[in-house]
Amino acid sequence: MNKWADYLVSKEKWIPNVKRIESFYVHHDNGDTISSGFEKERSWIVQQINNGKTFSCITKNSNGVWIQKSSLTLTNKGGLNWSDNLPLILPRRKAFISYYHKDDKEYKKRFYKLTSDLIINKSVEDGDIKSDNGADYVKQLINKGYLSDTTILIVLIGPKTKCRKHIDWEISGALNYKVGNSYAGLLGLKLPGHPDYNTGKFSHTLQPQRLTDNLKTKYALIRDYTTNRRELQNYIELAYEKRKSMFYKRDNSRLQMKINTCS
Repeated sequence: MNKWADYLVSKEKWIPNVKRIESFYVHHDNGDTISSGFEKERSWIVQQINNGKTFSCITKNSNGVWIQKSSLTLTNKGGLNWSDNLPLILPRRKAFISYYHKDDKEYKKRFYKLTSDLIINKSVEDGDIKSDNGADYVKQLINKGYLSDTTILIVLIGPKTKCRKHIDWEISGALNYKVGNSYAGLLGLKLPGHPDYNTGKFSHTLQPQRLTDNLKTKYALIRDYTTNRRELQNYIELAYEKRKSMFYKRDNSRLQMKINTCS
């Protein structure tokens, strides 16, 4: 495989309140592989370009595979020029991904591959925890570390997500104060198969009711699933901030579901 450039950049950081780039997350292009990244300041990038090194922006496609985007070059005035809206250099949030394992497993896999450098995956895999009691299930999630330090719970919303008891239990656990001595932020992502996808609507009866409770209080937010990594990061950060700024708006008063209401 031919190299795209000497260096590849996947994230960016801006000086707060100033329209000036501070640094990039840089990778070595090894031809058939891409190295793990490291943060480098703008001045280093400029020096390397002046020394003849080439840079290219990269992102991940819908299957989580790195692809080449625009080049990163110097302008005639010595500034940096690139055309891609890269994710920001931010801490990776500890995220629990809640989804209907039968119908939406492939979307969960794609989502994690797409965001693997943006989040730390805290999710349960098939067979990890089994319980027919909501309280016992949530207690196991916390005690075994799945929810103990989770800072955001992401619900992948398909057509049948609304009627699955384990998803209700996971949302309930994320809103429990025992999670990291705080609450987890709550983000719902409508999948393409959902009736409300790409309509701008949030039909309260077509999503998990505990999620609806917190959407009404504005503690939770719901967006359409997207493969745009910068947009996904923005959604995650907004939900993360709500866990601090709007913690008093969380609503976990609903009784936990006892049975699945659809197959």
